[in-house]
Amino acid sequence: MKELSHLNKYLLKYKYRLLIGTVFIVIANFFAILPAQFVRNAFNLVKESIHSYQLFDGFSLQEAIYQVFVGGIVTYGVFILVAAIIKGAFLFLVRQTILVMARRIEYDLKNELYQHYQTLPLSFYKRNSTGDLMARISEDVNRVRMYLGPAIMFGLNLITLFLMVIPYMFTINVKLTLYSLIPLPILSVTIYYVSRSISQRSEKIQRKFSQLATFVQEAFSGIRILKSFAREEASLEKFTIACNDYKEKALHLTRVNALFFPLMVSMIGLSTILNVFVGGEEVTKGAITPGNIAEFVIYMNLLSWPVTSVGWITSLVQRAVASQKRINEFLSEQNPIVSQKALDKQLAGTITFQNVSFTYPDSGIQALQAVSFTVPAGESIAIIGTTGAGKSTIAHLLCRLYDATAGKITLDGWLIQHYAVPSLRKQIGYVPQDVFLFSDTIKNNIAFGMDQATEENITQAAQEADIYENIQRFPKKMETRLGERGVTLSGGQKQRLTIARALVRNPPILVLDDALSSVDTKTEQRILQKIKHVMKGKTVIIISHRVSVAKLAKQILVLDAGRVVEQGNHKSLLKNKGFYYTLHKKQLVQSELRVPSS
Repeated sequence: MKELSHLNKYLLKYKYRLLIGTVFIVIANFFAILPAQFVRNAFNLVKESIHSYQLFDGFSLQEAIYQVFVGGIVTYGVFILVAAIIKGAFLFLVRQTILVMARRIEYDLKNELYQHYQTLPLSFYKRNSTGDLMARISEDVNRVRMYLGPAIMFGLNLITLFLMVIPYMFTINVKLTLYSLIPLPILSVTIYYVSRSISQRSEKIQRKFSQLATFVQEAFSGIRILKSFAREEASLEKFTIACNDYKEKALHLTRVNALFFPLMVSMIGLSTILNVFVGGEEVTKGAITPGNIAEFVIYMNLLSWPVTSVGWITSLVQRAVASQKRINEFLSEQNPIVSQKALDKQLAGTITFQNVSFTYPDSGIQALQAVSFTVPAGESIAIIGTTGAGKSTIAHLLCRLYDATAGKITLDGWLIQHYAVPSLRKQIGYVPQDVFLFSDTIKNNIAFGMDQATEENITQAAQEADIYENIQRFPKKMETRLGERGVTLSGGQKQRLTIARALVRNPPILVLDDALSSVDTKTEQRILQKIKHVMKGKTVIIISHRVSVAKLAKQILVLDAGRVVEQGNHKSLLKNKGFYYTLHKKQLVQSELRVPSS
């Protein structure tokens, strides 16, 4: 249960709902017990009335006895009906307090988990699949809610009913009470041994569900690839195998749960038999009345559902423990990327890398080795290199998606670790290599880069990214809704839209990570001409494998295998006839041989 201790803060937050709900349970149980006493009195009245009725056979008083008998039975019937109505009303209030409390905690826990997700570093998302993240915030939280709602509600009902009924049963007849309760310890022992099995199997089911969710999410995200390679049948086959594995594990748990209910019903039946048998003996001795036997049968029937629910409650609690354990695993994750001084100041844009090295924590691949360069505020630098040279890693370090393994990165003379992370990132316009667009309108996708973007800001950013004319040709223009991940746009359109998203905030630092790789040469030149105007007054880092893009920058940094192999401007690097010169010649030949885009 220590895993569930994380929820104590929420139970404390909603303690009044829990306390009031407990009071309502006590009141509801009081009116549930009351009819048993009415039935006892009614049974005794029937016995006494029949005896008296027979004694006065043939006398006029017999009719009066009959009228008293009928009146008494009707009165008890009305009392029983009123008690049932009051009980029902308070049970409704119980659900309105405890179950509503569970829904509120579910809401709070989902928000806590989602908020924590957003604080975690990029390395966390590389280690964990999207399906697993979604399963923990949906399926796992839902199972925790079942513990906070139904499990607590029925558990409190069980405890209060036992505390109210069993002591009263002992005051009536100790022997009859003990015999009636004999099956309950057997039930408790069975639950003790089976609960551990439930916990282990529940955790396995949750992990399998996460794997299944991940598989489905990837299949739908990559549906174009599946169809292009005609792999629908193969995907279905893998899905079926995964589903069967999940089904088998779920059935194993269901078989264990299925043992509880027949066992509990049989135990309650045994209790009723013992009740009638032992109660009959006590009646013959004069220790109790026949009405007490009927009263005890009702009490045992009242206890039958709470006792029967013990197995179900145990299952809910064990599943909640398994789910909360998985939730706690992610909540215990800490973000190592924190601000040392929470510096919040406007950036001028001077960037300095001093002997910066970086090794990816998950893969162990060394991406950068002793990289050094300086970009004065308002100037530009192009970072050129082949695939895997470490170009994108520089962008990641600058945005503090990772921290350097060695060396120093400074902005305007301050260590990058001194800046408040949100303040730093808000002042960097980052266009990532992997384009991502939201399933929303074009307008909202561009405005995403700025808190309160005006129509003028959005239009200007679209024009600067050379996407405005394309947008105007859509039927709904800026209000055109994009498909998932921008599937309704071409590769070049998606890239230009992400450039507009970065430009709309007018940041002092602009990072273009291979931002023109999906556009043709003609469009590239058009965008470059417009970006020249945008670059004025900004510090710009252009990451690319194209020399044509690099010429736009004042200085060029050439990377190879994570090291700086050349540095200078376009003309000086061509004169050196080194790595840059070779790359330029190759791309010049490719450009001449390339078929023009349609």
